[in-house]
Amino acid sequence: MQKSTIYPPVYVLGNGQLGRMLRYAGAPLDIEVKPLAFDAPIFDINPNSIITAEIERWSDTPLTQLLGNHKNFVNLNVFGRLADRFTQKSLLDELNLATSTWQLVENAEKLKSIFQHIGEKIVVKRRTGGYDGRGQWIITPDSIDQIPASLFGEVIAEKFIPFDGEISIIGARFRNGSTRFYPISHNLQQNGILRYSVSDINLPNQAIYQQQAEQMLSAVMQELDYIGVMAMECFVVGEHLLINELAPRVHNSGHWTQLGCSISQFELHLRALLDLPTPELKQIAPSVMVNLIGIEHTNQWLNLPFSQLHWYGKDVRAGRKVGHINLTHPDKNELINLLEQLKPTLTDDFYSGLDWTIEKLRQAVKF
Repeated sequence: MQKSTIYPPVYVLGNGQLGRMLRYAGAPLDIEVKPLAFDAPIFDINPNSIITAEIERWSDTPLTQLLGNHKNFVNLNVFGRLADRFTQKSLLDELNLATSTWQLVENAEKLKSIFQHIGEKIVVKRRTGGYDGRGQWIITPDSIDQIPASLFGEVIAEKFIPFDGEISIIGARFRNGSTRFYPISHNLQQNGILRYSVSDINLPNQAIYQQQAEQMLSAVMQELDYIGVMAMECFVVGEHLLINELAPRVHNSGHWTQLGCSISQFELHLRALLDLPTPELKQIAPSVMVNLIGIEHTNQWLNLPFSQLHWYGKDVRAGRKVGHINLTHPDKNELINLLEQLKPTLTDDFYSGLDWTIEKLRQAVKF
């Protein structure tokens, strides 16, 4: 007997951990989510299928050609525009949204002159492909030779921002133009890789940052006629936000919503794609996400109450995201106790970030 389905299947271009978690989120609603490797064989696609992606860029294969020409590939034209930092930054400028001063680096002479216009310390980033700290260089006039000539035209330079902190916001836009936003998360990155996220509506200046972030991300999504979940990372400078990067997809800094919110970012993305009824997003309790990076699996993590382990099934390598742990509790002091219980199961490279996370939660307790 053929299975009866309410919703069309959702194909995800990319079969990493984000695609995997989208599949988990779809199961309770009987939404069939199928993550696909770029080199997977082509197949007959139901014309009513919905196509999305877990990554902004993909290689040219028979499958990506097939999906890339499907009429229901949602946001298809957005991915390339936001994957290129030049066109992404240009969009932010067009919308008059605050970001760091930047320029395209076309040649060696342009790079030298950039210091006069931007400042004595700049961040050079590949236009495409760089993430988790790769493809980025912090340089001064004395270290200009770090940038090989082969990269000219393929990199942008941004003013180095001595920020007070980093936040991100995850939001979604529906087909009728309505939007939903999660409470912002405060993030700690080390060596360009997200290590910890903390979301607590009682942190200092939370309402100020939330309002700014929602206005900026809403402007981007409306301009792009975007459907689904989008993430925006920002630098905090005093009481103001500067947009660092946009990601047209579910995002690492939104993993806390799996345990800490009424609807996870993965389910929200599917609801937006399929235009399903969606109530206001409500945070259940203060929440923390710990990225498991370059660490071996241990069953001891399963003994921690009020937590949720996601293990990605990857080979463990230094600097590689292999899983994450979400923790949520209405009592921030108890949440701090849980993090202290977690500490002995982690390697020492996690400790400084764990101290930062605990201090961040204590700020909320004081506030």
